[in-house]
Amino acid sequence: MDVLGSSLAGRLVPDELWELVEPLLPRFEARWQGGGTAPIEDRAVFTAVVYVLTSGCAWRHLPSEFGVSVPTAHRRFQAWTRAGVWPRPHRKILDLHGVAGRVDWSSAIVDAASLRAKKGGSLTGPNPVDRGKPGSKIHVLTDAGGLPLVVAVSPANPHDSGAFVPLVASIPAIRSRRGPRRRHPATLRADKAYDQPERRRFLRRRGIAVRIARRGVDSTERLGRHRWKVERTLAWLGGYRRLTIRYERNGYNFLGFLCLAAAITCWKKLPHST
Repeated sequence: MDVLGSSLAGRLVPDELWELVEPLLPRFEARWQGGGTAPIEDRAVFTAVVYVLTSGCAWRHLPSEFGVSVPTAHRRFQAWTRAGVWPRPHRKILDLHGVAGRVDWSSAIVDAASLRAKKGGSLTGPNPVDRGKPGSKIHVLTDAGGLPLVVAVSPANPHDSGAFVPLVASIPAIRSRRGPRRRHPATLRADKAYDQPERRRFLRRRGIAVRIARRGVDSTERLGRHRWKVERTLAWLGGYRRLTIRYERNGYNFLGFLCLAAAITCWKKLPHST
C-alpha cells in the first residue's frame, strides 16, 4: 500500500476501529502452503470493503492503492458474509454505547425506505412506488436518539408492517452501565403503516408501551416530533453510496453492506471516534 493508499485507509478504518473488528474476523488460511505469494492482510481487505461501501464504486473499479486485487477483495467479502461477520462489529459497538449509558431505551422507532435493485436477485420484488421495477426495502429500528439497533432487508413489494415483529424480536441484548443486558425499550413508536391489532398485542406481551399512530385518529404532526430521528438515521445510511441503489444480486451481500454501514454509523457516534 502506497502513501496515498495508507492515508486513505487510515481515514476509512482508524486503528481503534480495526482493533475492535480484527478479533471478530474468521482466521484466513492460505490455500497453498510452502510457496506462492503471502495472503493479503485482513485489514487491507476490510478497508477495501469499507471503501466500496462508502464510495459506491463497482468492485472492478477498486483503486490499486489498497494493495488488494479485485478478486481477492470480493471473494473474502463473500466469505465473511457467509460466515455471518457483519452483524458482529455492530453489536460490539452497541455494547460500548450501552456501557457508557448512551443507548436511550425510553423508546424505539421503526421505519423503512425503498430503493431500486438494478440487477434483481434475492430479497427483491416489484416496487409499487417505482412502476413495478425490481427493488428492496431497508428496515431500521433505532433507539430514541436515532442510534440504529437493528437493520434488515426485504423485497420492495411486501407491506412495511411485515418486518415489524422480526425487527423488534431481533433487538440485541445490549450491555448496560449497571445491571444485566437490556433488549426491550420502554415504548415503541411507528407510523400508521404499522397500525394493526396484532402488532399492538405483540408489544404489550413484552411489556412495551405502544405509540403507533392510529389511522384516522392521530395527527402526523405529533408523530413527526419523534419520527424525524429515524428518518435522519435512514439518511445517514443513505450516505453510504453502495446503499442508494442496490447492485448485489445476492440479497445477503447487500444486507452485509447494510450491517457494516450501521456499525460504522454507531462507531462515529462514540465520543472518542473521529
